[in-house]
Amino acid sequence: MATRNSVFANPKPCEHLADYKLRHGLSGYKSIQKWLKANPYGNTSIKMCETKIPRCLFCSGYHQGRLFLCLICSSVSCSDHTLLHTQSEYGHDIAVDIERSELYCCLCSDQVYDPDFDKVVVSKIFYGYAKSKLLVSMSDRRAKSCYPLGLRGLNNLGSTCFMNSVLQALLHAPSFWNYFLTVYSGNRTPYSPAQFLYSWWHHSANLASYEQQDAHEFFISVLDGIHEREGKERNSNKDNGGCQCIAHRVFSGMLRSDVTCTACGFTSTTYDPCVDISLNMDTTNFSSVDVASKSVRPNEDTGRSTLLACLDLFTRPERLGSDQKLYCQNCQERRDSMKQMSIKRLPLVLSLHIKRFEHSSLRRSSRKIDWFLQFPFSLDMTPYLSPSIVRNRFGNRIFGFESDESDISSEFEVFAVVTHSGMLDSGHYVTYLRLQDQWYKCDDAWITEVDERIVRAAQCYMIFYVQKMLYCKANED
Repeated sequence: MATRNSVFANPKPCEHLADYKLRHGLSGYKSIQKWLKANPYGNTSIKMCETKIPRCLFCSGYHQGRLFLCLICSSVSCSDHTLLHTQSEYGHDIAVDIERSELYCCLCSDQVYDPDFDKVVVSKIFYGYAKSKLLVSMSDRRAKSCYPLGLRGLNNLGSTCFMNSVLQALLHAPSFWNYFLTVYSGNRTPYSPAQFLYSWWHHSANLASYEQQDAHEFFISVLDGIHEREGKERNSNKDNGGCQCIAHRVFSGMLRSDVTCTACGFTSTTYDPCVDISLNMDTTNFSSVDVASKSVRPNEDTGRSTLLACLDLFTRPERLGSDQKLYCQNCQERRDSMKQMSIKRLPLVLSLHIKRFEHSSLRRSSRKIDWFLQFPFSLDMTPYLSPSIVRNRFGNRIFGFESDESDISSEFEVFAVVTHSGMLDSGHYVTYLRLQDQWYKCDDAWITEVDERIVRAAQCYMIFYVQKMLYCKANED
């Protein structure tokens, strides 16, 4: 392990931020302290004047997106003109998001993270002024309504919304949240998960960069890292489904695959452990695809897709192509066959991944499927379990079907939804959390209450369900 760490090099931070600090040090950070204002829930924004609304220097706009304050000259630019400002004023590369108090590189057109910014600015707000007047207001408001314990924003460390969105789901997964006790310290201020990011980089060095990553890939990598750390200590076997690490105790299920020879009817059955299920969207009714736009949108006449339709598609019998002929043990030769998937064992927490990103090696192109997906808040997985699937296929011809998961409930409740907005090669991840039957939007450091209609209309990318019994118990605590 020591060898692995010794050869690992942290990805270089933004070169423009490094150059700014080399020339100006922390003076720019300190100069904006007088303008920082904190709200009762720990978020900060910049308020230069109580009466004037900040406007873009170039277009005088104040409502067309985010505004940024230059750390050199204190001029304000909108997201459309930050690059123009730094091109016209050499060296004016680093700014601060006025609404969110986050560092922004105008040349990279992206958020950047600097722990010194937290120390100089954020810590002063929350541990200085907050200790006097602000905390009194906070305690009064929280005594009446208050967000649930553990609901806390996560600072964006530079294109890390993919990480923050998944962490919010993991932090609030029943039976899993004890692994992240730091969040439940009672502190409401946004947390900077820098140490977690660096640890993940050590585990997945091939993904170590400040570039945007895929949230689903990060989720799989995190669970694998937890298993690698805890599973080895418990001397368990991941492949046989007997691993007792927290990742597999909570998220691990078992899939069943039946491949049936179309000539003789012989069926070969295999079982594979899984920590999530990836679901295809049925795009057969899509209108013409604009590949250049890297986005697929449904025809107005196609209506909407549903999660249940995705699960039906996942467990539907599929005829394997002629190039996928499998060897039949009964016929003793390669035959055409049918394949059908089902779920042999359900996990405590069910993670469903919607495959919105498609890559075609034939067309050498990629695209994102921007199709609305309707999903239920309460989900009964009984129709997709192996006993149901096999009975539907064989009817009364089967005898004594073994159902070793009768003690596992098939009723689930949704508690987290990870969404993706934007294009294939860029975009933003946000998580919606359902806590005590109230929905909250977790957008990096910002936490806001939202109506369930907002969640139902969101473009879901990952959906997390927990067994209904655990959901009810968590709401009682």
